[in-house]
Amino acid sequence: MKIRKKSKFTAEVTTGPLNDIMFFLLLFFLIISTVANPNVVKLMLPKAQTTQAINKQQISLSITADKKYYINKDEIPFEQLEVKLQEVVNGMESPTVVLRPDQSLSVQDLVDVWQISIKNNIKMVLAVQK
Repeated sequence: MKIRKKSKFTAEVTTGPLNDIMFFLLLFFLIISTVANPNVVKLMLPKAQTTQAINKQQISLSITADKKYYINKDEIPFEQLEVKLQEVVNGMESPTVVLRPDQSLSVQDLVDVWQISIKNNIKMVLAVQK
């Protein structure tokens, strides 16, 4: 008499590696979605315990409510603003101008000044009050 063991084949799926695959796919799609979206506002807010003085010369362009333009406390008429800005930033490696407008100015006044900076490849930063 021959005794046979009845062994039935049971199909089994191990899900251990599936977790790793899903994690990598999720990570891949998260990275791609942040890179592919051009409308994201990128803010980099650095934190430091100590500060360091920078040797860069800061150029200040102030505009008063009655549309008087000042470059580093020197009054300039709007017609000469482009020429004076070119003279001030001449020789600088990457010129940056801090724009300090009065809050009562119209947007068109700011756009006029920004067009001058774009035309002359000058980086302009808008200063605001905290």
